[in-house]
Amino acid sequence: MLGHHYTQSFLETAVASVNAGCNLELSYGMRNNVFMRIPQALAMGNITLQMLRDRVRPLFYTRMRLGEFDPPAMNPYSSLDLSVVQSPEHRNLSLEAAVKSFVLLKNVQGTLPLRAQGLSSQHFAVVGPFADNPRVLFGDYAPVPEPQYIYTPRRGLEMLGANVSFTAGCSEPWCKQYSRAELVRVVRTADVVLVCLGTGVDVETEAKDRSDLSLPGHQLELLQDAVQ
Repeated sequence: MLGHHYTQSFLETAVASVNAGCNLELSYGMRNNVFMRIPQALAMGNITLQMLRDRVRPLFYTRMRLGEFDPPAMNPYSSLDLSVVQSPEHRNLSLEAAVKSFVLLKNVQGTLPLRAQGLSSQHFAVVGPFADNPRVLFGDYAPVPEPQYIYTPRRGLEMLGANVSFTAGCSEPWCKQYSRAELVRVVRTADVVLVCLGTGVDVETEAKDRSDLSLPGHQLELLQDAVQ
């Protein structure tokens, strides 16, 4: 509300929010936040104690239903330790989810899927800013996995024994600096070319939107050069 000039101060915003029925502020990591002004608003008579109790009650009711105030022995998650996190069972489930979430829009002449037994006899070119950069492979609000479990397209093919040549073409998703000569050199002799493009959190996250749906920077040029 403050950013849209509906209110002029944190105090005004706190009063307007509570009066409108809002009982929770998303202020993670903020020491100076709107709802810290609620005691001041209460002292000034802008909101009543009964209204404040009415706003707080459903929050604590939900927390109680979630078991936040239960003894640790009643919490089934309290017995889990770090050995469970990214265990083989969980990583296998993640692999299954990844396989089942792929969307194949076109498959000219049955090119896909690639056959594992034929990988060593073909020359692969893996290109693009997402081809071998673990940092950009995860979207907004994604968990932070152990580096040893991150498989980029290049690393995945190499682990399968494929003959892989690689160039990013541009070092980051914005693709402001593009090396066409290097891309052409890598792609020219390849039997199969994998072009790995996208956006990632460098380009768009919550509160950071793109103005259009075009590929960032020189990414479209990179794709066209690879196809040509």
